[in-house]
Amino acid sequence: MKTLSQKYFIGLAQWHHPEWYPDLADKRAALPRYAEHFSSVEGNNTFYGLPAPSTLQQWHEETPSTFRFCLKFPKRITHELKLRHCDEEVQNFLVHAAQLKEKVGILWLQMSHQFAPSDLPSLAKLLSQLPQEFSYGIEVRHLNFFNKSDEERAFNRLLLERGINRVAFDTRTLFAHPMPDAVTQEALRAKPRVPLHVIATGQHPMVRFITPLDYQLASSALDQWVNKAKAWIEEGKTPYFFFHTPNNERAPQLAIEFAQRLAELEPTCAPLKAWTTPQPELF
Repeated sequence: MKTLSQKYFIGLAQWHHPEWYPDLADKRAALPRYAEHFSSVEGNNTFYGLPAPSTLQQWHEETPSTFRFCLKFPKRITHELKLRHCDEEVQNFLVHAAQLKEKVGILWLQMSHQFAPSDLPSLAKLLSQLPQEFSYGIEVRHLNFFNKSDEERAFNRLLLERGINRVAFDTRTLFAHPMPDAVTQEALRAKPRVPLHVIATGQHPMVRFITPLDYQLASSALDQWVNKAKAWIEEGKTPYFFFHTPNNERAPQLAIEFAQRLAELEPTCAPLKAWTTPQPELF
């Protein structure tokens, strides 16, 4: 039987932000503090380079047994080699991920908008070679993966056959409220404006949810995800939810709001520990 904390996993895009822990003199102490509140993290740092084994060991030691790292495949694999001729790079990534032992969550591929349905044979080949000891996910951005045609059906069918989770990136409310501030404008340029197609193709649906700076503007969409989380949990799935705002300053509060609403709707899910931002000492 799953414990309360294992019904689903929840986290943010990062575990350190300059506005989150102003009392911390050393940002390397941020992970244990983060893990007091959240049960997972996106792990975007592996997109740019693989940490040293000693760093991975430290991450393992600094987090509780229920914590999960959802590491992103390196851009060398997804963006530069485009899933072709990358056996060595994939193996190296998996060896590094294994250093986290039982704390490996979803290992996920974030593809560029140039990765199209015509590239599915390369994806199928890569997926066929992945070891089954891990869970995997993929986020796509090419609009033909959202056209409800044979192209999208072929993509979903491949994921269903392999048990690979289709990652949903919900940017609806960000684009619905295009505020003129610089932070929001940068987010609008950086984030994909793609349709939202919600389908559980694996055991661990993964959702990335970004809101405007004022995350209360996304309250209705948040309720939709609360209801979907409850449905997935009732189906026996263990979803992952990651929360963003344009600068992520208030992403912790957004995630905690989601968890509170879910706990009210689904009593088997516990709310998260309250978030407070300690003030730095002046003297």
